Amino acid sequence: MDRQQSRSDRVIHQFDTVLRTLMPHAAASQRTSPAVGVVDGVLDDQERRHAAGLMRINHTGEVCAQALYQGQSVTAKLPHVRQQVEQSALEEIDHLAWCDERLVQLQSRPSYLNPLFYVASFGIGAATGAVSDRISLGVVAATEEQAGKHLDAHQKSLPPGDYRSRAILRQMAVDEAHHAHLALEAGGIRFPAPVKWGMRLASKVISKSAYHL
Repeated sequence: MDRQQSRSDRVIHQFDTVLRTLMPHAAASQRTSPAVGVVDGVLDDQERRHAAGLMRINHTGEVCAQALYQGQSVTAKLPHVRQQVEQSALEEIDHLAWCDERLVQLQSRPSYLNPLFYVASFGIGAATGAVSDRISLGVVAATEEQAGKHLDAHQKSLPPGDYRSRAILRQMAVDEAHHAHLALEAGGIRFPAPVKWGMRLASKVISKSAYHL
């Protein structure tokens, strides 16, 4: 049986997660990247830069997801909710590592704004978790739903020859839909349209910033 984690254990785990999330190439995936064995077509410089911009957006999205989950795990009231959040966070680490690896292959880098986005997302996660587990899980569901729409749009926007990025985003979309389902199944509330609209607006701001910076 696993021993019960102490407060100091959790603090060390949180610190380790922050480092693995924000330090380039520090995240290690548990699953093999969907891009392994996939051969790209020919990409010119403009196509490569566009693909890199899209993958940088997705990498930043995973940074935000990690921060959101970590913030929620700190303040979650029910043990099963905390376990659900932490399990989803582990799977999101795979996404983070896959996107990071793809950025290297595209001769690019993560967003310079990731530390700022991490802090903001951690605060949102901690605040919603402190208010209510149902609201906290509702944020996860709405966030993952929004992420799925972005991933679908990015698959269509990628250059025709970028098969590796498309393979990664396809698997990420499957995982995000699963996380959203689990969050609702665990008791998360469905947010009304005005709240989702506000989340979409914030997501667009992040996306435009990460694409260039």
